[in-house]
Amino acid sequence: MQNYYNEIKNILIKNEVTKQIKNYSINKSDLTSYYEVGKILVEAQGGEKRAKYGNKLIKEYSIRLTSELGKGYSERSLKYMRKFYLYQKGQAVLAQLGWTQYTVLLSLNSYEKIDYYKDLCINQNLSYRELQSRIKNKEYERLDDKTKEKLIKKEKTEVSDFIKNPIIIKNSLNYKEISEYALKRLILENMDNFLKELGNGFCYVGNEYKIKIGNVYNYIDILLYNIKYKCYIVIELKITKLKKEHIGQINTYMNYIDKNIKEINDNKTIGIILVKNNNKILMEYVSDNRILSREYIIN
Repeated sequence: MQNYYNEIKNILIKNEVTKQIKNYSINKSDLTSYYEVGKILVEAQGGEKRAKYGNKLIKEYSIRLTSELGKGYSERSLKYMRKFYLYQKGQAVLAQLGWTQYTVLLSLNSYEKIDYYKDLCINQNLSYRELQSRIKNKEYERLDDKTKEKLIKKEKTEVSDFIKNPIIIKNSLNYKEISEYALKRLILENMDNFLKELGNGFCYVGNEYKIKIGNVYNYIDILLYNIKYKCYIVIELKITKLKKEHIGQINTYMNYIDKNIKEINDNKTIGIILVKNNNKILMEYVSDNRILSREYIIN
């Protein structure tokens, strides 16, 4: 046991020295060192199957390291290092995220969640606090089970896969009653937050977007475009339960966009009906899989 402890101590001392003389490589040194410490902790506890039960040893090492090297080596920190090794095992240790961000990720209860939020953090350059906020909003939990399966199998995803259900809308204007007008106002006031609820690559085109069908003007509640999947998205807002006439309405608007606005290189338009209550039975009879229904929650 003494050899394991001395090995861990030497790695951490070397890392502390690196921090002082090679400022540019601090994060890489941290991650590599903590990975190596995690590996030794697993070995010291008898392998992966027994590692999670070796908290007594971690407590002992934490007390000794804190006494000899100072703060930063609490039981929780050493447990994160152990989990970091188990999570990263067999993969290259990348320095795209800092250790503080990894500690947030490693607090999650499944590797699937860690993968999702890690990719989100890298792709959107999330800070420590932004990452915490996205996890607090339970984005992963609000994804469809089919989407989670695609992510696990690393299959190709579609624009609809990352649209959360329910969608959380901030009540920044403190409305006591929500009308369709009020719902639209709240979305427009927090458009950046709303786009994040839908996923990645969404851009605002307009609201009350005017189109002319025959001699009659119609108004699309909100029109978006997704630059990643190259398609328009029609959003219709309803404060009731989903009804069949809502489906007919949005389908008409989608077809109009496809015929009159989308370019030849654009994909077909997606339609999202945002409703107070979903109607799963009705959606079973909707043959067009481009039409989606999502509930909203006013927070």
